[in-house]
Amino acid sequence: MGLPFQRERLRVFVDSPVFQRAVIAVIALNGLALGLETSHELADRHATVFLVIDRAILAVFVVEIILRIAVHGKAFFRDPWNWFDLVIVGMALVPASESVSILRLFRFLRVLRLISVVPGMRRVVSALFAALPGLASAVVLLLLSLYTASVIGEQLFHEVAPRYFGDLGRSLFTMFTVLTVEGWPQVAEDVMTKEPLAWIFFATFIVITAFFVLNLLIGVIVSAMEAEVNAQRWKEDQELELEQHTAVMNEIRALSEKVDRLAAQLPALADARPPDTGAPSDAEHCSCGHQPTRGEVPQAEADGRRQGE
Repeated sequence: MGLPFQRERLRVFVDSPVFQRAVIAVIALNGLALGLETSHELADRHATVFLVIDRAILAVFVVEIILRIAVHGKAFFRDPWNWFDLVIVGMALVPASESVSILRLFRFLRVLRLISVVPGMRRVVSALFAALPGLASAVVLLLLSLYTASVIGEQLFHEVAPRYFGDLGRSLFTMFTVLTVEGWPQVAEDVMTKEPLAWIFFATFIVITAFFVLNLLIGVIVSAMEAEVNAQRWKEDQELELEQHTAVMNEIRALSEKVDRLAAQLPALADARPPDTGAPSDAEHCSCGHQPTRGEVPQAEADGRRQGE
């Protein structure tokens, strides 16, 4: 009932769903307050209220971090998401003045703590980080397609449409606009007024980039998310199997202790058993189950005497 017991109770409280929901509610309240503070009228009228809310929320975050460090100890610093929370809260503690007012913007980053608190959002971000190697190849392929099409467009249409393809920079921006499939018909129509076959160039670029390369990016992200979900399920299955294995081993250990106690009691039970007097003789029991008394003569002996007389 000492310090380990109190620490275990504190760990159960910190890891409980109620505590997690309370933290999520505080983060949501922080985001709402920061959004309302962007209104200059409300900020000037209720400056003291916003300041008190901000300090109270920051105090809650600091207490939460301290409790988690006290409960998990060194294991707290092994989780990258805990470092994320620590950096976000630490930046909010940096005093800001008018000369370094940019530091005040760090308060808005506290809303990002929802990513580390909500398991679903944390899983999505982890999947994105896990997909970075595959995404890098797909992004390079996309940029290569964009650069190649920009160079070709600049060479083909720099005289026809200098507004869109006058130099490489304008051509890159124009092809990026076409890549988003927003407003590209206007670009294509302006070019096609002088180059009727320009639609072949735009259609080919859209098919390659928007239909193939972008779908490849989506496929890489979906595969990474599936792998992350499967890894999480495998971890949960392993934890469940470990709990079941521990329960079975405890039952086997209890049964083994009972068997050992019974084996230790066998010699004492054998010594306490009464001695065996043997089976009763025929003289003591007849076939009918009647047991003769001491003065009673057996019927067979009486018949023999009468025959002799």
